[in-house]
Amino acid sequence: MGISRDSRHKRSHTGAMRAQYRKKRKFELGRQPAMTKIGAKRIHEVRTRGGNKKYRALRLEAGNFSWGTEGVSRKARVISVVYHPSNNELVRTNTLTKSAIVQIDAHPFRQYFEAHYGVSASKRGKQSTEEIKQTTKTRSRAAGAKLSQGLEPQFGAGRLYACVSSRPGQSGRVDGYVLEGEELQFYLKKLTAHKHK
Repeated sequence: MGISRDSRHKRSHTGAMRAQYRKKRKFELGRQPAMTKIGAKRIHEVRTRGGNKKYRALRLEAGNFSWGTEGVSRKARVISVVYHPSNNELVRTNTLTKSAIVQIDAHPFRQYFEAHYGVSASKRGKQSTEEIKQTTKTRSRAAGAKLSQGLEPQFGAGRLYACVSSRPGQSGRVDGYVLEGEELQFYLKKLTAHKHK
C-alpha cells in the first residue's frame, strides 16, 4: 500500500466518504519513521524529491547542545530519554525525536564553567567556594558566576536535562539546548508527577 500524506482518503467534515477521483501520487508519499535510538552512530542517506538528500539517523550517541544563559555550545553524550510530550512509548524505547527531553553528560559544560569562572560548578555552597587556579581574568569573572536555579544539583549528579530541537530522522543530528528556568521547572514537575503514578 505505502504510506501517503494526502487528505483525500479522509472523510469530509459532515462524515461522508469522499469520492476517489485519482490514485496516489509520488509527491504525496510518506516514509517509515526513523525511530532513532541511542547507540553507535548509524545514518542512512535518503534520496528525496529534486535529487536532494535527507539523513535518516537510525542511531546516535552525541550531539551539540547549547547553554542559553552562558551563550555556549558543547558536544555532549546523550544518556537517555526521560520524557516525551507526545508518547510514553518513546521514553520506554529511548527513541530520539524533536522535543524529546533527554539527559546529557554535564562534563563538557562543567569544564567550560570552571575554566571560564574559576569556580566549581557542582559544590558552590557557603561551606565550600572552591577556587580553581584563578588568573586575574577569572577572578573578576568569579563574582558574576551564577548558575540558574535547578542546575546545581544536576551538575552534582553529572547529568543535565536538555530538549532536542533538531529532527534526527530528517537531518541526522541530535542537537538541542539545556533546560533552564521556568521550562526546567515545568518538565521537572512533569517528571515527578510521572514517577508518583
